Amino acid sequence: MKLFTTTALALTIAAGSAFAAAHSNPAVEAMDQDVSNGVVSAEKVMAPANGWLVVHRTDSEMKPGPVVGYAPLRAGENMDVAAILQEEVKSGDMLMLMVHAEDGGMKMGGFEYTLGATEDGPIKPDGNLVMTVITAK
Repeated sequence: MKLFTTTALALTIAAGSAFAAAHSNPAVEAMDQDVSNGVVSAEKVMAPANGWLVVHRTDSEMKPGPVVGYAPLRAGENMDVAAILQEEVKSGDMLMLMVHAEDGGMKMGGFEYTLGATEDGPIKPDGNLVMTVITAK
């Protein structure tokens, strides 16, 4: 009986760990949206550590362009993350919402990234950016 209980407990822990790992992969979930109020939102962001949701301009080539907004992220699940846009975004403009780290730079808790810099740069698990692209309405 003890072997059965120990095995069942081990399987339960393993299943719980697998469930947590499967639901904690870095990700950004967002849809096309009206940004006329100067804000762009992501419904859900999974972040491996404290960092930033960064809004880049992009186009059909899907390369990250200049930063037009950002918002802080906590490690784990972040719901309804809103980034205030720092410049005008017009209807039809494409925006790339990307997870960046809180690494390097001169100050903790202050967003310091500029295009191509290493401070507070994008995370790249398995060499891939964690992002989604939306179109402003």
